[in-house]
Amino acid sequence: MTKASTAAAASTAAPATPAGAINTGFGTPGYRAYVLAALLTVYVFNFIDRTIVNILTEPIKLSFGLEDWQMGLLGGPAFAVLYTFLGIPIARAAERYNRVLIIAGAVVIWSLFTALCGFAASFLMLFLFRVGVSIGEAGCTPPAQSLIADYYQPSKRATAVSIYALGVPLGGMFASIFGGQLAGIDSVAFGAWVSSIGLGGLFGGLDWSQVEGWRIAFVVVGVPGLILGFLVWRTITEPPRGYTDPAALQNLERASFGEALRVLMKKPAYRHVVFGAMLASFVGYGVSQFTTSFLIRTHGLTIQEASLLFGIILGVMAAIGVFSSGWLSDRLSKRYPNALSWLPAIGMGASVPLYAFGYIADNLWLAMPALMIAAMIHYFYLGPMYAVSGGVVDSRMRATSVAITLFVVNLLGYGLGPLLIGVLSTYLKSVFLSGADLGLTIEACKPLIALSAEARAGLTGVEATNLAACADADAKGLQWSIVIFCCGYGWAALHYLLAGRTLQEDMVAYKEG
Repeated sequence: MTKASTAAAASTAAPATPAGAINTGFGTPGYRAYVLAALLTVYVFNFIDRTIVNILTEPIKLSFGLEDWQMGLLGGPAFAVLYTFLGIPIARAAERYNRVLIIAGAVVIWSLFTALCGFAASFLMLFLFRVGVSIGEAGCTPPAQSLIADYYQPSKRATAVSIYALGVPLGGMFASIFGGQLAGIDSVAFGAWVSSIGLGGLFGGLDWSQVEGWRIAFVVVGVPGLILGFLVWRTITEPPRGYTDPAALQNLERASFGEALRVLMKKPAYRHVVFGAMLASFVGYGVSQFTTSFLIRTHGLTIQEASLLFGIILGVMAAIGVFSSGWLSDRLSKRYPNALSWLPAIGMGASVPLYAFGYIADNLWLAMPALMIAAMIHYFYLGPMYAVSGGVVDSRMRATSVAITLFVVNLLGYGLGPLLIGVLSTYLKSVFLSGADLGLTIEACKPLIALSAEARAGLTGVEATNLAACADADAKGLQWSIVIFCCGYGWAALHYLLAGRTLQEDMVAYKEG
């Protein structure tokens, strides 16, 4: 089947499902695996470009003289507002038009704006470029989830969407690895390397010694997405809409947004899962925005060391948790129908004391095992979130259902989490400064914190005492903000547990297959 013929078949309002399609999925097993891998790659780039600003928090702060609450604005509202509000209209378009083209175009847009972040001359310009990134990224997950549901039969969707959801921890991991290493790169040596591969003419006259590493990081991680968008467009086939749905859900008229919303609001399990996921997102995005900063401030690591530790160790554990959530849910659900509810509840609930210990412990290597286990089990919520969002509705409104989920999760979770943890950190920093009885303020600390390592080493007397007090308040304010935020996982766990009361009644896409 060619892409053209498949797209034409997909555009019809009521495609016929071949006999046994619900048991086999669309395409060959090998091609389904390729499509899932391609969509995972897209989501990995989505999260690299989304979260790299978290890794670059400290050098950006120093470059523009910012506070934590301003970095929270970059990590939260700058991205979340338009990303959230555009998600639903893009999802509605995905219910009608070619989903592959929507995803390919979205990749190109967000990649271009990510690269432009490296050229920002002010905080405001960087803020606006981050808004541009959000516009592109709004076109990723709703159509991707809809595609996955048409490629994979209901009994395998939880595993498939969990593999797709690996883009969250893997994207965060690669953002940490590449962002952290590039942020500390020798820009002159990088400029020489650019010239050595024949691209020096594109940057003629540029003084590489004045180019900060965080700028290079934005450009390097943004450019490959332009190529990825083209590959998605040329290699992924648009499947017939609703291909793997049960026969009873076939040949239905297209649903309006109002109808989709009414169906979802009648599903208590959906409401609890979305609210729980919103709380988990609020905590997770807030904490991840400043975890690298925490490792630098509290444990004295360099940005390269902190990003590698955060990216590789915690990132791998989070990836294991995301995949395990779907894999375990598919297998446990055969014997325990409510596994999509209690499995994430257990994971998030148990993560609270582990995170508290890990972020409070003075010894980093004593703290790491607790943080690693917590990072793995708290992500048990992500796969079930997508599985329930796609499972409580039929194919006519699946992309819309996912978009509504992401609207709530991102507007309140992503939009407020990084901002409020930054505000809390700044507030607690002022509290710790006042407790030091040195007459210090946040503004008085700024020039001291901005000093280079060589300049700090040369301070003596009162200046050295003041610097130590400022650095201590900066570290403790952030540390206790993170600990307070992590308690929110317990609240999120309660809502996932409550979802189990009506989960089987509310799910429609898994009743057959």
